Amino acid sequence: MLPLQRMKVLDLTRFLSGPFCTMILGDMGADVIKIERFPAGDETRAQGPMVNGESYCFAMVNRNKRSVGLDVTQPRGRELLLDLAATADVVVENFRPGVTQRLGIDYDTVRARKADTIYCSITGFGQDGPYRNRPGFDIIAQGLVGFLRMTGTPGDGPAKFGLAINDVVAGGTAVQAILAAYIHRLTGGEGQYIDLSLVDSGLALTVWEAAAYFGSGEIPQPSGTRHRRNAPYQAYRTSDGYVTIGGNTEPMWQLLCSDVLHAPALLDDPRYATKDQRLAHLDELEADIERITTTRTTKEWVARLDEARLPGGPVLTYDETLADEHVIARGMVRQMEHPTMGTIRTLAPPAKFSATPLQLRLPAPAVGEHTAAVLAELGLAPPDVEDLLTSGTVYDAALAEDAPGEVGS
Repeated sequence: MLPLQRMKVLDLTRFLSGPFCTMILGDMGADVIKIERFPAGDETRAQGPMVNGESYCFAMVNRNKRSVGLDVTQPRGRELLLDLAATADVVVENFRPGVTQRLGIDYDTVRARKADTIYCSITGFGQDGPYRNRPGFDIIAQGLVGFLRMTGTPGDGPAKFGLAINDVVAGGTAVQAILAAYIHRLTGGEGQYIDLSLVDSGLALTVWEAAAYFGSGEIPQPSGTRHRRNAPYQAYRTSDGYVTIGGNTEPMWQLLCSDVLHAPALLDDPRYATKDQRLAHLDELEADIERITTTRTTKEWVARLDEARLPGGPVLTYDETLADEHVIARGMVRQMEHPTMGTIRTLAPPAKFSATPLQLRLPAPAVGEHTAAVLAELGLAPPDVEDLLTSGTVYDAALAEDAPGEVGS
């Protein structure tokens, strides 16, 4: 039993934000049917690195899904998509505003077939506002919400967040919204339309930054690893790397100086007597702490922090993270069998359910791998499916070598 195994999702998304959303729903047990243009499929299929001709990036965010190759620009293809939508609880798409209307697969059209449909649109800027028609990728959203101006080291130019933060947070926010709408419908409510954007989702993360600006007019600036409101709270150099230390309350600061750094003189220094004074003398504080932390290894400092029960840890490279004993113990790195790529490593769902543990059931599909099976579930007989294949309306990886067609965008 999986939490969402009674949910059916029609996935019209590509790239990252939408597929990340539907991957999470699939991990939770939803039957996710991914509609793809053919023969190329989702644009992410061309994103390296490639293993045996398959994209590792695509494989990472498209597990637990079934793929249907379908040309919705053809009238028959459009009708098939609407028939599939009528069997689904949720439709998710991330086309630019207006594209689904042009294709005749928009919310109003789908709702006319199934009134309680939950239809989620993920775009760069949302369905209204002066920027609605702009194409929106993650870095565009990072620039608009201020991330590029508050990330990095003071004195340097704009710096990109280390991952596609707006894409993944929009996908995660879409999951929250879809589940809320699903619960509303299950408890007697109606279906509804969800308008969600990368910009809105990213901006909603800036709660501390908004508090500083609304409360004092302070505009967030790059601060490296430092905290804008607490000290000490950053990464410090060690003899062989870096260690993070969170000593931001007065008891923590006192314990850090006495039991970890063995530097009681810091407690007597008037520059560091209060948090505000430590923030006012942050350069001096960093230098004084690093004069001590550079005398020992990261491992030694982490051991001292652990013994004192103070927050701290190593600053790892990504390969070190994936090999870390705690990450391994938490089961965050898993293996899956892929029919073309072989045994691949992937990241596990982060939530650990006691009664309904999540499963990696299906590897990322080939383009149209499940077309015939899904159409059979829709009630089409084999001759009808063969006719659709011959006409180029659908594509099934197992039943046809090639067929022209585009989903459209």
